[in-house]
Amino acid sequence: MAEFLTDVEELRAKARRELNKGPVTEAYGADVDRVIDVLNVALATEVVCTLRYRQHHFAAKGLDGETVANEFLVHSNEEQEHADKLAARIAQLGGKPDYDPTTLATRAHSQYETSSDLTEMIRENLVAERIAIQSYTEIINWLGTGDPTTRRVFEDILSVEEEHADDMLNLLEKS
Repeated sequence: MAEFLTDVEELRAKARRELNKGPVTEAYGADVDRVIDVLNVALATEVVCTLRYRQHHFAAKGLDGETVANEFLVHSNEEQEHADKLAARIAQLGGKPDYDPTTLATRAHSQYETSSDLTEMIRENLVAERIAIQSYTEIINWLGTGDPTTRRVFEDILSVEEEHADDMLNLLEKS
């Protein structure tokens, strides 16, 4: 069995080296630049989802329009929280969150789809949630033990995305 901790003097010396890297120490087991790139793609995905849900919130009409619109607003706010968590992690790793609106939609995994049909709005949101679930599951598996903090951020977001998919499926079945 390997030693649990480095000698305390060596541990202290390592902590003083490369102070400008903040939380990214020699123990970090992932490619930080690649992780930041992946986080920025996820950020773009969450921003597009936030905007799509928000647009659907205001466009939802019909018999169940108000109920569904309220659900869209809740989801929009939660997607914004996801974007904020991802941007915070990017900054923490020394990167810059990419909010460039000219490339946002092309970097996102999900699409910005609008409709005047309530059922179609629900369907498009379910599709987007399923895309997020698939891509975030792949990211979690890819990160493995290399970056447990980023992995936990994605795990937390994934659990909410699964709830969103379930909500959209329930709404779709009612429509």
